[in-house]
Amino acid sequence: MESMSWHEKCLLGISGEWEMKKKKTEKAVALRYDHFVDKTPVLIAKGQGSVAQRIRELAEEYGIPVEENRYLANYLMALDLYEEIPPMLYPVIAEILAFIYRMNYQYENRPG
Repeated sequence: MESMSWHEKCLLGISGEWEMKKKKTEKAVALRYDHFVDKTPVLIAKGQGSVAQRIRELAEEYGIPVEENRYLANYLMALDLYEEIPPMLYPVIAEILAFIYRMNYQYENRPG
């Protein structure tokens, strides 16, 4: 994966676990937001079980932040791939992205 500026693109993973029939099931989604291409964040991956684990592994490998929010992950699982997030979720996603931008800024401007 090529190096990217967080000011140009942002990737975000959202995951959570559910107990179904006394068995935990992990679900994960990945969002992309490239303000040069996308009007809003777009769902680029989703899955449960081993697919969810792989999404989390890739996020960790590439330094992509992962938000633990099972309710949001569950809602986003209902979307089709490459579908823009619905307007009712803008405030939630915006809050998460703002947090990521602040963390990235602090990391890039740390002393030493």
